[in-house]
Amino acid sequence: MENKTSSLKKLSLWQVTIIGIAYMTPMTVFDTFGIVSGITNGHVPLAYLLALGAMLLTAWSYARFSKTSEKSGSAYSYTAESLGPKSGFFVGWCSLLDYLLLPLINVLLAAIYLTALIPSLPYWFWVLVSASLVTLVNCFRIRLLANLSLLFVFAPIILMVIFVYLVIKGIGSTQGYEHVLTLAPLWHEHQSLLPLVAGASVLCFSFLGFDAVTTLSNETKQPTKNIPRAVMLTTLAGGLIFFTAAWFIQLYFPNNLRFQHPTEALPEIVLYVGGAFFQSIFLCGQIMNTVASGLASHASASRLLYIMGTDNIFPKKYFGTIHISLGTPFFSVLFVGLISMSAVFLDLAQVVSLISFGALVAFTAVNFSVFMKFYIKDKQRSGFKNKFLNLFLPLISVISIICLWLNLDSSSLTFGCFWLSLGILLFIYKTIKKQSIAISNAY
Repeated sequence: MENKTSSLKKLSLWQVTIIGIAYMTPMTVFDTFGIVSGITNGHVPLAYLLALGAMLLTAWSYARFSKTSEKSGSAYSYTAESLGPKSGFFVGWCSLLDYLLLPLINVLLAAIYLTALIPSLPYWFWVLVSASLVTLVNCFRIRLLANLSLLFVFAPIILMVIFVYLVIKGIGSTQGYEHVLTLAPLWHEHQSLLPLVAGASVLCFSFLGFDAVTTLSNETKQPTKNIPRAVMLTTLAGGLIFFTAAWFIQLYFPNNLRFQHPTEALPEIVLYVGGAFFQSIFLCGQIMNTVASGLASHASASRLLYIMGTDNIFPKKYFGTIHISLGTPFFSVLFVGLISMSAVFLDLAQVVSLISFGALVAFTAVNFSVFMKFYIKDKQRSGFKNKFLNLFLPLISVISIICLWLNLDSSSLTFGCFWLSLGILLFIYKTIKKQSIAISNAY
């Protein structure tokens, strides 16, 4: 197993970063724009800035851990190392919620776009096709996924550049180019803070790419060097893309009045800005972007299931094994694909509102784990630098995440508590089973 793991360490820094950016789905800003614009009263760019600030602090905590450990598993592994296996179990269980929902979101989005392009075929058909395609690619080695991610990320970013050009041209030709040079998308005197924080709490799930890259440590060259860099590069690159796109969308659409369907605003946004032909091209690019994110999120979810399987949280016989010829956690890949097919019964607004719970649990746990490992257990306390990195910075990070917690959507909190309850039941069952085995062995 050790030799096989070593042979799989083929991803470079830039390949891991591209997978992280693909996981973020940069063009998701178009999908969530109508939702967040309604929440923030037309200030999506500022909500992205608040989310980016909080995520950079948390990304730094992930980077700190990934410098000291080659083990995959992300928040699950880091928490187990710092706070013990019981805490690791519950953090891993809650993190699994957003890891499983993100591939589902991408399948759902792909089905929405394909239905818009080819309405003659039913929505459920595109769900099955999308989920099956992403699952099939993930059955093969990780380098194939990295190469496809590069292609599927590059093309949509080119389309986003064209979109920005069309916005500037459209506003300049109708209102004058001086209307492009305005701070209106960022702030005005009637804006209040609470709606912005509420919007940021929805957007935090968009930054999960930095969390996901830490699940690829076992398949990355020099993981203690490249994974921390990839964490920070992914966060910064994603934040820049999100903010820039949101700025120009908000510039063109100060509010949601022009949207017939604010929760699925992308087709209307590109239609108003570029016309029907550009809408068709943009939707094709968005499908590519969604496929890239689907591939990356599917890979990360299956790796987390695999790590938890190796620790016997899930049946090791199925989840904790690597396929001999394919070199991937084959059963975990198939399981995530099966979950993704449930997109047939859900809509985007429902899933987006649910996904932030697991992310916030993971972010809170990793920030606290930095304090516990480096400040308490390793006793790195002397000097201003150690106090800043191991005490003050994690504290500021936790406070920023708490602000997001306080503005979490009620449906996300309810479903998250339900999911946590299932985890508690699983933990009790496994504890009783372990005790029973121990008693049986004693006799």
